[in-house]
Amino acid sequence: MTDTIAIPHSDERRSIEQGLDAYRALPIKQQPHWPDEAELERVRRELRAAPPLVFAGEVDMLRDRLAAAAEGRAFLLQGGDCAETFAGATADNIRNRVKTILQMAVVLTYGAAMPVVKMGRMAGQFAKPRSNDHETRGDETLPAYRGDIVNGYDFTLDSRTADPERILRGYHMAASTLNLVRAFTQGGFADLRQVHSWNKGFAENPLFARYEALAAEIDRAVRFMEAAGANFDELKGVEFFTGHEGLLMDYERPLTRIDSRTGLAYNTSSHFQWIGERTREIDGAHVDFFSRVRNPIGVKLGPTTTPADMEALVDKLDPHREPGRLTFITRMGARRIRDALPPLLEASKSLESTPLWVTDPMHGNGITTQNGYKSRRFDDVVDEVRGFFAAHRAVGTFPGGIHVELTGDDVTECLGGSEDIDELGLESRYESLCDPRLNHMQSLELAFLVAEELRDAGRVRERAAG
Repeated sequence: MTDTIAIPHSDERRSIEQGLDAYRALPIKQQPHWPDEAELERVRRELRAAPPLVFAGEVDMLRDRLAAAAEGRAFLLQGGDCAETFAGATADNIRNRVKTILQMAVVLTYGAAMPVVKMGRMAGQFAKPRSNDHETRGDETLPAYRGDIVNGYDFTLDSRTADPERILRGYHMAASTLNLVRAFTQGGFADLRQVHSWNKGFAENPLFARYEALAAEIDRAVRFMEAAGANFDELKGVEFFTGHEGLLMDYERPLTRIDSRTGLAYNTSSHFQWIGERTREIDGAHVDFFSRVRNPIGVKLGPTTTPADMEALVDKLDPHREPGRLTFITRMGARRIRDALPPLLEASKSLESTPLWVTDPMHGNGITTQNGYKSRRFDDVVDEVRGFFAAHRAVGTFPGGIHVELTGDDVTECLGGSEDIDELGLESRYESLCDPRLNHMQSLELAFLVAEELRDAGRVRERAAG
């Protein structure tokens, strides 16, 4: 017996399309100035005709996985570049990012005895919000760099002029990235035995002696499962989803399609999109547009967010109170999270909604060093994560995930960690064009710390239930 295909009537389709375009009449922020409207419209048409990057069924699957995390039955791990670049979309870079996320997920899964939903901040994270529309160097003022999908980083007029052709290039870069991600996660690269060997190499570093016990437990468990006849062929592939900030509307809108099964709108640019702190105005274009798509949606919440702000976002983005639909990504800063987050968590209990609460410990902890580098202190990142878990313990809610900017390479962009990177050390391998990222070792160190917090959270929940 086959499922009935629900093909929307032409009038229904037209109504949905008109609704999706309602954002055009609303205030909108963080959009570039395109100098050639005719060229921009040509690009929009070409993108509307291009194949989807992800499929509606995959989006539905992710929504189910996030619902489990919101209910305390799983944990979301989302990580990747602050801003992907076209030059950085190489096979080695993509593989290393995927590998790092998989390694972190194994640490979290085993350490916390909980399924981990794996999501890359990749295959679409090409656009970046900016604090100012322009940048001045000396006597020259040019448009700000808004990510490779809009303009170039080089400080020249030609490079900084917004070019619609870059939107198409971003689409093709996302498609090739997804192709590699699917190959890595489904073709044996993610085999549990291989991931174990990566973690073993990490734990053998003398700087991580406190984690050797966990690595040894993983080793014994894998050997026991093999000896007991476990079918590792079933573990060669893993679910892996993609997400990015839904920022550039001339990319997001053309890739939003009406699903023939359900008659609903899906944004096929990625499985998951989030609305940033700078674009989450309740009457703004971004919130209106993403309220109309079927994808699970995230919203960044900073330290000034009020319970009334949160309630308005829930009403707009999750009116049917559907588990897995809405994710709140808190970016409070290490010094403010313990005071700013609990009132939001407490207020959320009365909304009959089940949002997934995720911590972004990166964006609230930026600093500029004396030698001129944008950086973050690893200790501040860790402290915000601990504050996130402490707030949930105090209120009795579930800390459901972590959202971090990371790379699989040995860059030197964030201060501290067990490698003890100092300000002079930043100069050795600082490669980010936007925000500093955790390197491979710092990412794994953070995963072990989060696993400890999740174990403690599990014990608290067991005591409360028992």
